[in-house]
Amino acid sequence: MLTSLMPTLSPLDWVLLLVAAFLVGFAKTAVGGVGAVSSALFALALPARASSGAVLPLLVAGDVIAVSTYRRSGSLSVLLRVLPAVVPGLVAGWLFIGVVDDQVMKATIGTIIVVLVLVQLWAKRANPESRLGQHWAFAVGAGFVAGFATMTANAAGPIMAMYLIAAGMPKLQMLGTSAYFYLVVNLMKVPFSANLDLIDAGSLVLDLALVPALAVGAWVGVKVIHRLDQRSFEWIALVLSLVAGVLLLVTL
Repeated sequence: MLTSLMPTLSPLDWVLLLVAAFLVGFAKTAVGGVGAVSSALFALALPARASSGAVLPLLVAGDVIAVSTYRRSGSLSVLLRVLPAVVPGLVAGWLFIGVVDDQVMKATIGTIIVVLVLVQLWAKRANPESRLGQHWAFAVGAGFVAGFATMTANAAGPIMAMYLIAAGMPKLQMLGTSAYFYLVVNLMKVPFSANLDLIDAGSLVLDLALVPALAVGAWVGVKVIHRLDQRSFEWIALVLSLVAGVLLLVTL
């Protein structure tokens, strides 16, 4: 799919892709909300369907880095409550991608990003001590929506953040649990994306060229998360995500 597109990428496209790869790495080790910005940038630089497949191997690479960084901080019990419901969401997203065109995909990605940002803004008002996330119905709903969002737009970050906040998790435990969650889920997405021809040799070559930017972003994320206030970064990430999602919708 991307083999014929790579020679036609403009310098601006490459800038967008390099920034997007950097943000993927940063999101994996610092503020997950930034991931929505990277998804939007990929969709701006590439056709929407192609962008969905191109970003997935980068996400897996970032997940491996995140798991190695926060491997001792995750919560298996919380993870097991939400993971089973992700599979139906992935299937629903896979079926959706298979029947829509590029314009609908672009609109879907933009809409999902905007909606999830608004959901995250609402979640930021929730009581950090709340244990709503331990309720099975809440976990099932969050898992399904996260599965659909990550399959169609690689944008489950706000949903998972909302779920983990509702489960009453501290910052480092959220990062560790998210790292394991995304590694498992993104590996599950690979056969779906391959079946839809969203991943091919050309997309993997493109991903390989972007891995250094991702690694730098992950390194910066590790440094930043321990030095600066995470709350400020979450607000910056949400604002940038909202702008990116709206930009996708207005450029249809």
